[in-house]
Amino acid sequence: MKPNIHPQNYRPVVFQDLTDGSRFITRSCVETKETIKWTDGNEYPLFKVEISNSSHPYYTGKQVLVDTAGRVERFNKRFTKNTTKSDAK
Repeated sequence: MKPNIHPQNYRPVVFQDLTDGSRFITRSCVETKETIKWTDGNEYPLFKVEISNSSHPYYTGKQVLVDTAGRVERFNKRFTKNTTKSDAK
């Protein structure tokens, strides 16, 4: 193995899922500015993530529909216009 290629700040870090609030601790070298007190009473760096295995549809088996900027409504409007035109013929 090559010397001096691994980061020096490899330490325990708490990751918090912003979707469901779950937390887990693992070793990482990610840079953080926040800290949190863990269940063992020690304070660890906190890194917030948008999605983790506790909220990802692949792992949970639940399909979550995220409607960004009304895309579903726009699609439904176009689809209903087309079906009403074809039904009228």
